[in-house]
Amino acid sequence: MGQQLVVVGGGPGSMAAALSAYENGIRDITILEREHRLGGILNQCIHDGFGLIQFGSMISGPEYAARYARMLAETSVNVETDTMVTDIAPDRTVTASGRRGIRQYRPGAIVLATGCRERTRGAIAIPGTRPAGVFTAGVVQNLVNCRNIRVGNRVVILGSGDIGLIMARRLTYEGAKVLAVIELQAEPGGLQRNVSQCLYDLGIPLYTRHTVTEIRGKERVESVVMSAVDDSGKPIAGTEREIACDTLVLSVGLIPENDLAQKAGVRLDQRTNGVLADEYLQTNIAGVFACGNAKAVMDLVDYVSQEGVLAGKNAARFLRGEPMEKRARSYANPMAKGLPKEGSTTCILCPNGCQLEWKDGGIAGNRCPRGAEFGRQEREAPVRSVTTVVLTEDGTLLPVRTDKPVPKDMVFEVIDFCRRQAVAVAHPLNSIVFENVLDTGANVIACADLIVCRDNYDG
Repeated sequence: MGQQLVVVGGGPGSMAAALSAYENGIRDITILEREHRLGGILNQCIHDGFGLIQFGSMISGPEYAARYARMLAETSVNVETDTMVTDIAPDRTVTASGRRGIRQYRPGAIVLATGCRERTRGAIAIPGTRPAGVFTAGVVQNLVNCRNIRVGNRVVILGSGDIGLIMARRLTYEGAKVLAVIELQAEPGGLQRNVSQCLYDLGIPLYTRHTVTEIRGKERVESVVMSAVDDSGKPIAGTEREIACDTLVLSVGLIPENDLAQKAGVRLDQRTNGVLADEYLQTNIAGVFACGNAKAVMDLVDYVSQEGVLAGKNAARFLRGEPMEKRARSYANPMAKGLPKEGSTTCILCPNGCQLEWKDGGIAGNRCPRGAEFGRQEREAPVRSVTTVVLTEDGTLLPVRTDKPVPKDMVFEVIDFCRRQAVAVAHPLNSIVFENVLDTGANVIACADLIVCRDNYDG
């Protein structure tokens, strides 16, 4: 089966690459995606914070995915979902298995947008028993946000990357008690804005330079042992502390998906374990390009999309025999990570995480007018955006968010209100589900199409 361009994967990098190739004149494009819809991990990331760079607004993961999916729907790009790519040969032959059986594609160019996967308990070798109640953060995110399953009541989270921080907040919103977030390094790995709004807002303890050294329990996790570590990351004898809990969530890093790349003979970057690509995002195999988390795990989905745009553009130019465009030195703007500055207020409006201080009757430390406005609001009457899910009348889940922030001290009331309401099924993306919720002046809107949520629901 002849195809000009095959894009492997259906996440943000893939969709951006396919759109970019289409906009650059390629009309014979196929996306191969193993899930039953486009969007990848975005479909379970119901929190906001996506799209500031690509769309100029802070939206949820499903909304971000839906915008790209709808743009793709206006093109002739062929999307094959429920299709697993099983092999890519060095001659660019792609073998895939899907609803129509095993098929082969022989494109002139390929974009690898295969994303990344989570490290598991086995990768970090935590001693102890193997009871139920040990999850990776991504699995917990799927269970809570897509299947309405609360994974536990007393939770410890190992790892302080952004996924771990966000799930600490999400589990707290769902009624669980997050007892600790434990981090091996001296500072948290996530953005300062997430440390502030996901831990500090909720009083969740953060233990840096610590790790979990034992899991205890027979049928279900009963406790974990936390130990301090030395400068080399090794546990220090005599510092053990047992924490009674029923759930351990592992947020211990992401690894680029590289199995297919290796089958194709693509070289890997020894630093990232991802696909090694040049300044044009082309691999050592001519006509095979890579972008996003398949190369190296990125902090923001917007950066993944930006790389997808260039990969798609250069694939199009390769197919036409035209000079390709070089990658910029970096797509990323400096983002504040680690611990917020003591005595300051962390702005949560964007990844810059400006550290705001009240000086001479005004706000200092902000890089934009919105930061100054946030600082004054935080001092006088703090507000927060709310994201959660509601159960519809037919038993499916609908992710929702407030269309503007609500008073910080009302967040749990708003979530409780939303969770107690049964709503009709007819709520398309961005439509109002509840008006002026609890007289806050904020509407609760659908942040995913209901059919997407129904696809996720297994009853």
